[in-house]
Amino acid sequence: MGDSPADSSLRAFMGYDMKRAFTAIQSDVNATLQPFGLRMLTFSVLTVIRDNPGLRQSRLAEVLMIERPNLVLILDELEGMDLVTRTRARDDRRAYELKVTLKGRRLCDRAGQAVAEHDARMARGLSAEERAALHRALRQIESNGRSSDDAGEISRP
Repeated sequence: MGDSPADSSLRAFMGYDMKRAFTAIQSDVNATLQPFGLRMLTFSVLTVIRDNPGLRQSRLAEVLMIERPNLVLILDELEGMDLVTRTRARDDRRAYELKVTLKGRRLCDRAGQAVAEHDARMARGLSAEERAALHRALRQIESNGRSSDDAGEISRP
């Protein structure tokens, strides 16, 4: 036996492999985004707001599956960097509509290029067909997870 325990039993589980891959992706994308003053989560929030001007805070939390109190902190950060604005919705004074500033749009565009390079780096060695199949498989797994959540049960193998 070597110096560190083997994880071969865990490698039989798809979720474990996905966790390991996600950890590598998260580390690399955060290093990629660091020069822009962003992290994976702040970049995701900024991108969704850029792509959906006027999006409400509550809907953004749903789309990105972020707890609302955590989203408020992220929006405070992005607003403090002059990357997004929050304005009260005219039809519901309790709701906020979100927009990206010109500075935010420019930063998001530059960071998006860097993330595209990160994505290509992470997928090195995979063909275009394999990348497309991976996207389909991950989306199917996500859908399966939502289906079991909606049914109020967790599927067991």
